[in-house]
Amino acid sequence: MQIAMKKIIALAVLTVTGFNTLHAQADSINIVSTAVPFLRISPDARAGGMGDAAIATAPEANAPFWNLSKVAFAKKKTGIAFNYTPWLRDLGLNDVYLASMAAYHKLDDNNVISSSLRFFSLGNIQLTDFSGNVLNTVRPSEFSIDGGYTRVLSDKMSIAVALRYINSRLVVGDVGTGVVYRAGNAIAGDVSLFYNGANADGQGLNWGFTLSNLGSKVGYTNDARNKDFLPANLGLGIAYTKVMNDINKITFAVDINKLLVPASPAATGIFSTDSANLATYRSTGVVSSWMKSFADGT
Repeated sequence: MQIAMKKIIALAVLTVTGFNTLHAQADSINIVSTAVPFLRISPDARAGGMGDAAIATAPEANAPFWNLSKVAFAKKKTGIAFNYTPWLRDLGLNDVYLASMAAYHKLDDNNVISSSLRFFSLGNIQLTDFSGNVLNTVRPSEFSIDGGYTRVLSDKMSIAVALRYINSRLVVGDVGTGVVYRAGNAIAGDVSLFYNGANADGQGLNWGFTLSNLGSKVGYTNDARNKDFLPANLGLGIAYTKVMNDINKITFAVDINKLLVPASPAATGIFSTDSANLATYRSTGVVSSWMKSFADGT
């Protein structure tokens, strides 16, 4: 199926999410493709403005998107955040956006519950056949919703877990190619740790650790062999905040992220070999894929 779109970026998103598998080229660059890449898009302005460094920064309402365990040290008992991000508006894409919400509530001094929601709209996309005939017009979208629990371990450390439901509705039904597509669904979880070294004024050194989007594969057809990995990720972060005066602070933060997804097999140009390699890649188990991601240099 050839997908003709008015929005070039939408084509890129569909390609990444699994309709096509990208292959590493002869220049030795390992290319990794996953389903639902919107889970790795920064939903809030603060983290986005800091280059997506947010694993160990000061806790606030958007913490569930980056490191849920931070909310244990938030100053307020309850926090909520709403975010809206137009996606590449400068390219004329007026209906592609990411909307999100996050909230937490402290049950007592040691226990916190939380939830977050993300909705990614890819706008209107026109599907055509190889001859350019219009097959259908669709409006793909993806969303995730999760619930989390955070526990204080000491006066400086906390741990958290979260469970997430993911829905990816790119194309549904038979669009004229003979293949029946359906919405992809997955369940995933997060585990995180946070060390709060800041004093009462907010000055000090923090660090954090996260494992995110650990879960099942996503498929868009009834073929159980044709499924894609979630963007599972291992993250480490460190941040130091210096208090200048009552109204000014400066923060230095560094995050290191490792995508726990193996690279797609390199194309050889031999159909039978490429088909066999791709079948082996797609048959890799979820846990095995996390381990393999370290072996192939991704």
